[in-house]
Amino acid sequence: PTSHPPTLQAAFAHLALAFRCDMFTLRQRVQVEKRARDAAEENIQEELGQCRAALERLGPSCSDVGYKEMLEQLQRSLTVLAAAVERATSAAEKLGAVHQEARMSRAAEVMVQHVENLKRHHMREHAELEEMKRLIQQNSRNRQLAETQDDTEPRLRPHPLMRTFQQGSARRRVSIAVIPKQLLVRTGVWG
Repeated sequence: PTSHPPTLQAAFAHLALAFRCDMFTLRQRVQVEKRARDAAEENIQEELGQCRAALERLGPSCSDVGYKEMLEQLQRSLTVLAAAVERATSAAEKLGAVHQEARMSRAAEVMVQHVENLKRHHMREHAELEEMKRLIQQNSRNRQLAETQDDTEPRLRPHPLMRTFQQGSARRRVSIAVIPKQLLVRTGVWG
């Protein structure tokens, strides 16, 4: 029986399976996402290029000073917009990395908890094993000590038949004491 909660074990098993699946498909998914990002950036750059080209075509046809200033303002805005798109792309990549880090940190926390539970379980079992070893060694020493005492003092220990005889006579004495005195008188055991 394990000591860690089944929900943590199940979460660990799901995460382990997810990591295996992710590693199996990671290279393909990276390539797909890179192509999608590159396509989106190309589309934005193309749109910005078309806007610049349209502004340049309008430039010579505008003779009014007010319109020319407006066209120049639009061209500056397009330059700012292009720089903002690059910053947004970079920020989106960083945000995606942070989101992934947050997901990974939750997964790593589950894995760390599972490993800590396994460590505690291992330490508890190791302590029990060491205690059992100590008890076995102690019992072995006690047995060896008893055997050496048996060898050195054989006359102090009663013979096994003598012990059986003493136990039998003690039983007889008890049984006689338990029998009521009146019965003993009637049967002739006590005169």
